[in-house]
Amino acid sequence: MQRLFTTFANGWPGFGLLVQRSITCTALLWRVLALVNVVPETMQAAPHIAGAVLGLFILAGFWTPIAGALIAAVELWVALTGGGNAWMSIILAVLGGTLAMIGPGAWSIDARLFGRKQIPS
Repeated sequence: MQRLFTTFANGWPGFGLLVQRSITCTALLWRVLALVNVVPETMQAAPHIAGAVLGLFILAGFWTPIAGALIAAVELWVALTGGGNAWMSIILAVLGGTLAMIGPGAWSIDARLFGRKQIPS
């Protein structure tokens, strides 16, 4: 599993990744909450709900490369099918893609599960 991640950035870069993960999750959750007022058809809401669930994975830093790639795919699908604000979907797809490529950072569940371990001597 270590091969899925380039590094687990610590310090300021790790904090920056935490902020990026938080913003991505907040935007995905905001889109679902905005749908509560509209009450769309189930098929229109399904990609947004999937994005919100994946946003929670991203926020926790759990399965970040997989969740980020799926966010990018879902948001590109939403942008192409006209299921919402196309520019917001494109921005979220880019954020999901960059998180998939960069990794979760040191402050994540992935870092705790798959990060480098020190072997006691």
